[in-house]
Parts: sequence; structure tokens; C-alpha cells
Amino acid sequence: MELAYIPSPSRGVLYLGPVPLRGYAFCIILGVFVAIWLGNRRWVARGGRPGTVADVAVWAVPFGLIGGRLYHVITDYQLYFGAGRDWVDAFKVWEGGLGIWGAIAFGAVGAWIGARRMGIPLPAYADAVAPGIALAQAIGRWGNWFNQELYGRETDLPWAVHITSSLDGRVPGYYHPTFLYESLWCIGVALLVIWADRRFKLGHGRAFALYVAAYCAGRFWIEYMRVDEAHEILGLRLNNWTSIVVFLLAVLYFVLSARKRPGREAVVEPRAEDDTEAAEGDVSGDPGDSGDTGDADLAGATEASRADADDTAADPTRAKGK
Repeated sequence: MELAYIPSPSRGVLYLGPVPLRGYAFCIILGVFVAIWLGNRRWVARGGRPGTVADVAVWAVPFGLIGGRLYHVITDYQLYFGAGRDWVDAFKVWEGGLGIWGAIAFGAVGAWIGARRMGIPLPAYADAVAPGIALAQAIGRWGNWFNQELYGRETDLPWAVHITSSLDGRVPGYYHPTFLYESLWCIGVALLVIWADRRFKLGHGRAFALYVAAYCAGRFWIEYMRVDEAHEILGLRLNNWTSIVVFLLAVLYFVLSARKRPGREAVVEPRAEDDTEAAEGDVSGDPGDSGDTGDADLAGATEASRADADDTAADPTRAKGK
């Protein structure tokens, strides 16, 4: 008999009248809001304008959701296209199934589009939102708790999660709450990036690279604990290999970036007041400049006319020649 454990919710959907509020979707949405809020604070602290993070997120978030779902469906295609499966379920995002690797990759594409439209450097934007993304993952993982999915091996630890659903063929019981492990790890990653960014003034995408590397390190051992169905290569789950490859790429980028572009961007985005001052300077400066030039030209023309008049008076034939 277990003296302590993490209970699973009796259902993953709450109804606000006729409107269903799914726990998984709620966690994802809450995570997005936290990421934008924290990202905006960090962006403004770096010299950017308020609201820019949200403007770019309008592109990044939809791309991220599509990419996350595509990665999940492609790597777990047997869940949707195998015998006895309904391919329509591939579109039911609210039932769970978002791959962080696809979400980050496609989200980066969306962020690149948004950053280009806003005229800001993508690496600086990525540095600002990196801790927020980690916190969004920490919150989003609790969606797996609502769906009673992505847990580890059986255990008798006091923090085991009590699984009551057997929809995936597993026997109800007590299992490692890998969703909780990853949630706590992501919180630690967010704090690490915030500390390192303040301590070492990370710039040009290095704060984001640190987030990626740190997340991959934790995801590797957490993924190793999971026992849900997954493809394996040489005895390791696919996501383990993905963690290794992405970790190495993030470390390589961090090192090369630090050598090529040390320090932090001096300006990530001109503030609105700077543009206003520049515009006012142009408006106030141009008339003055043109006025001075006009006065000088007028004075010069007057002197030239006087000289011509004197010459004409001295030699009347010159007037006919002109």
C-alpha cells in the first residue's frame, strides 16, 4: 500500500457550461503567455521596444505548434496510420502529442519571418525568449499529467504518479512521473540561462544555445526512463539520439559564436523615442540648413548681379553679347 503518491486527475477536461476546457491545451496556452511575458521583459531590458516579442510570437507560436505536431505524427506514425488506427486522430492536438524538437525548429522559422518583418536580429530575439521557452515547457509538461501519459517505469517512491487509465494498454499502477522530472528540469534550465546571461552578458544567440544544450542534457536521461512506445536505434530511443545531436550542435554554435562575435549586441532595436527624436531632428534641421543655404545663395546671386551691372555700365557691348 502506497503511503504517498501523486494522484492523476479523474478527467482531463473541465466544462465551463457547454465549452470544454482541456487540461493539455490550457497548459500549452498558459506556457505561451508566460514565455511572451518574460521574453518581453528581457527584450525591453536589452533595449528593445515593448510588444515586439508578442508581434514576433504571432508568427513563431503557430509555426511551433504545427512543427511540434508534425514531428510527433512522423516519429510515431504507427499511432495514426497503423492497423486499426484512424488517421483523423493525427489532427487532434488537444489529446496530446507535441514534439519539442519540431516545435523549436518550426517555431524558429516563424520567428525568423517575424523578426525580418520587424527588422530585428533573430539571435538577439532568441536570447531574450530562451528562459521563457524553458518555463513554457515546464508548464506544458503538466498537460501530460492531465492526459495520464508519458510516465516512466513502475516505482514505489513516494512521489510516484498513480495512473488509473489503461487506454494505452498499460496496467494501472504507480510509475515514475517523468513529466514532473522534465518540468523541474526546465525550471532549472530557465534559472541557469537567466543567471549565465547576467553573469557573462551572453549575446548573438548564445543564451538560446545554452538553453538548448542544457535542455538536451536533461531530456536524455529523462527520455531514457520512459517506457512508452517509441522507435529505437542501436538500443537508444529516437529522442535520445535527437538529444545527443542537438546538444552537440548547440555547444558547437556557442563556442564558434563566442570566438567570432564576443560580447552582446549594443542595440537590438531602436526605441520609439529614438525614432521620434531622429525625426524631429530631421524636421528641425532641414529647414534651418536649407534656410542658411538659401540666404547664402541669395547673397551670392545679389553680388553677382551687382558685378554684372557694373561691367555692363563700363562696357555696353557686353549686354548685347549676352
